[in-house]
Amino acid sequence: MKNDSKVSVKMLLPFALSILVIILDQVTKAWIVHNIPSFTIGYSYLGDFLRIVHVSNTGVAFSMGDSMPLVIRRILFGIVPLAVIVLVIIVYFRNKDFTLLQRWAIAGIIGGGIGNIIDRFFRSEGVVDFIDVKFYGIFGLKRWPTFNVADSAVVISGFMLVISFIVVVLRNRKAEKKEKGSEK
Repeated sequence: MKNDSKVSVKMLLPFALSILVIILDQVTKAWIVHNIPSFTIGYSYLGDFLRIVHVSNTGVAFSMGDSMPLVIRRILFGIVPLAVIVLVIIVYFRNKDFTLLQRWAIAGIIGGGIGNIIDRFFRSEGVVDFIDVKFYGIFGLKRWPTFNVADSAVVISGFMLVISFIVVVLRNRKAEKKEKGSEK
């Protein structure tokens, strides 16, 4: 068997982040559910800039789709994302060109995705959200829509992944220009 066909520690290690995100996400959500009544503000920090609240979301981002029938929501917001995560994991292991940073970013996205999927399948009230941040009227929002650890992991990791792809593309273009310049 060829060495490059084996799964390396470099490929597996980023999944420690996935596991950490899932654990932090589920522990914080369990704490919120246990300690703060639904639809109430539990704590405020820095005035009212950061609030810890207990809300549930049966839809997706910004509560989109929360009025859809339960069966449709389970398929669209549970089964489809689960299938996408499985597909991402397959691509993750088949693609040998991802950088280490890209692997960590993908693992963060996977962890966040699984964290919210767990809620969709095992919490009848939906995904537990609890981080509420003042947004000062930017984009017409007084407060950013409430989110959780899993959402944060997906957004931060997604941002890192996009930036890393841009850096790789720019680096490759620079190398191509240098190579063309040396051919002359």
